Amino acid sequence: MQLKKAKLFKPTFETMHQIDVPQSRNGKHRKIVDDILADVENLEAGEAVKVPIPALGDTKENVRAALSRESKKRRMPISTAADTDHLYVWRDAR
Repeated sequence: MQLKKAKLFKPTFETMHQIDVPQSRNGKHRKIVDDILADVENLEAGEAVKVPIPALGDTKENVRAALSRESKKRRMPISTAADTDHLYVWRDAR
């Protein structure tokens, strides 16, 4: 019985231990979403955060989607509204 010679494998990309792989998502909206949700956490009842659209750094639709994902992860129900100049975010009273 002949033993097959093992082929030397040279990976194309760098390898690492799986335990060292980052598990959280740090998307491009991370900073603005964290800032908005921090402000929302500190709102009084009946108040809303008023964010100028240019401060979002992306479309209001994309930031709203990122806010929705992150607020669900944090179990923080929020609502949003927008006009041509601002995005408004407040804690949902559910």
